[in-house]
Amino acid sequence: MAIDFNNRVAIVTGAGAGLGRSHALLLASRGAKVVVNDLGGAVDGSGASSKAADAVVAEIKAAGGEAVANYDSVSEPEAAANIVKTAMDAWGRVDIVVNNAGILRDKTFAKMDLADFDTVVKVHFLGSAYVTKAAWPIMQQQNYGRVVMTSSNSGLYGNFGQSNYAGAKMGVVGLMNALKQEGAKYGILVNTIAPVAATRMTESLLPPKLLPHLKPEYVSQAVAYLCSEACTTTGDIISAGAGFYAKMQIMESQGMFFGVDAKVTIEDFAANYAKITDMSNPQHFGSSMEEVAHIAKPFV
Repeated sequence: MAIDFNNRVAIVTGAGAGLGRSHALLLASRGAKVVVNDLGGAVDGSGASSKAADAVVAEIKAAGGEAVANYDSVSEPEAAANIVKTAMDAWGRVDIVVNNAGILRDKTFAKMDLADFDTVVKVHFLGSAYVTKAAWPIMQQQNYGRVVMTSSNSGLYGNFGQSNYAGAKMGVVGLMNALKQEGAKYGILVNTIAPVAATRMTESLLPPKLLPHLKPEYVSQAVAYLCSEACTTTGDIISAGAGFYAKMQIMESQGMFFGVDAKVTIEDFAANYAKITDMSNPQHFGSSMEEVAHIAKPFV
């Protein structure tokens, strides 16, 4: 059964190029009305221009779709709210938010200015929170919504020289994990994509021979599914790139109970560290309280 987005309104942040452009074009080609948000700045977030967003809107319209441009920054609450207002003014609803906007200011942690740390966190983490926060009550009232966060293997696994980016990208996973629970009763599903794609943000970081295989379109197929009515899952992290897709998950070892009211010493912990950290039979918890219940088993 074909997936379409007829009568759905989507916001895609950072949609003037790369992954965001690809997401916006695909959603529009399947019937979504799209707010193409892009500040139009450089990879490091400096500068601004309307050209990037306008060009994508023109592409969508030329193909017979509906789109409007927005040039606000996701990193300020009022500007982020204006992105959502753009959708409401144009079409009176918001069904989909794809938090894609991002910048890079890479340096080792020792050499990084805190201003560069803060700016990257504001765009990736707080920007995702600000735009989602503005759309959330609309989705609650509709009893329907789809939110896609954009994480990264840099956040989930780490990458040299990207402490600001990695921290923010892991942060959006935590945000998703809370919102998946708060949104469930309103029909709002929140999932995360961890893309590997050739874009202006990554072209200097990835091996040149790999770049032709990392088309953004591969990632967009997964994003569009997570934005659709066909998607019924929430809280998933999907790795996507070069035609490869996988679920990523935070796992926990079976651990070790020392006994009810045990008097554990540092030496006890040290002696059993290998068993405590044995990941041969990992387990996953759907919420913090599920893990608390697991810890509490011997006491109840």
